Amino acid sequence: MAFEIPKIQYTGKIKEITLGKGDKAVTVGGETSYPFHLFEGEMPHNPKIAMEVYDMAPEDWADAALEPFKGVTDDPVAWAKKCAEEYKADMIALQLCSTDPNGLNRPAEEAAETAKKVLEAVNVPVIIWGSDNDEKDAEVLRKVSEVCEGENLVVGPVVEGNYKIVGAGAIGYKHTAIASTPIDINLAKQLNILLGNLGVPDEQIIVDPTTGGLGYGIEYTYSVMERDRMAALTQQDEKLQFPMLCNMAREVWKTKEAKLSEAEEPTLGDAKKRGILMEAITSVLLLLAGADVLVMRHPDAVKLVREYIEEMTA
Repeated sequence: MAFEIPKIQYTGKIKEITLGKGDKAVTVGGETSYPFHLFEGEMPHNPKIAMEVYDMAPEDWADAALEPFKGVTDDPVAWAKKCAEEYKADMIALQLCSTDPNGLNRPAEEAAETAKKVLEAVNVPVIIWGSDNDEKDAEVLRKVSEVCEGENLVVGPVVEGNYKIVGAGAIGYKHTAIASTPIDINLAKQLNILLGNLGVPDEQIIVDPTTGGLGYGIEYTYSVMERDRMAALTQQDEKLQFPMLCNMAREVWKTKEAKLSEAEEPTLGDAKKRGILMEAITSVLLLLAGADVLVMRHPDAVKLVREYIEEMTA
């Protein structure tokens, strides 16, 4: 008797959502099976890679991470164009870290102007990520949404502490909200329900489960994302059938293993190769757990992950 691969019967489907507008738009989601299980179902849209751009020059990046962006780290528009045109990023993730009230505390109006300039400079969809301060993000993301009305930005993090303000902005100005919760499937479902009750359409929600870098909680993130996909695809849980976005590069590159030079710790080997592989391995793990959008940093890591996606979907 010929061997037959056992197959799972899926009863659910991940929602398809469009990010960006017009010729810039990309579509994610739509899976009818676990990640890359093409022998069991469909994966109509390959995962997308967004490259991160900061609205201020990074102060604590490893040399290996700074090297590919020499000359543009003081200008987010030039930085974004380099990522889109030279490194062929599917999306740009603008990190508005200068708005952090514990840092430069730049005003919402200035952040919105930066976001608009970046949006106009690139031909790919744009993710806008705040400072992770709930109160300031509510102000900043609302203003960005207003200034970029109708462009279907991907704005976040939207959390329980600011979802009413940011969610209302997503509805009124037609953007996609990043529902962000701290690595917990029940909290993720609860926030999705809250956004739905507020009136945010399903096609304007993408989920951020939050993540740690390789060696820093990645296994817990993986298990939560895996449970999310199981509930969505085999238990027909409609409130978990959303695509997932992972803002993971900053988690990888802030670890000591990614920052330590070879002179500081010779036993860890080549610092550049180490950082790139840490980011690439973290990315692949998140893809296997169900990520639809990865926010990445180093172009060499992006290249490795893109090759992996192409190999797995060929």
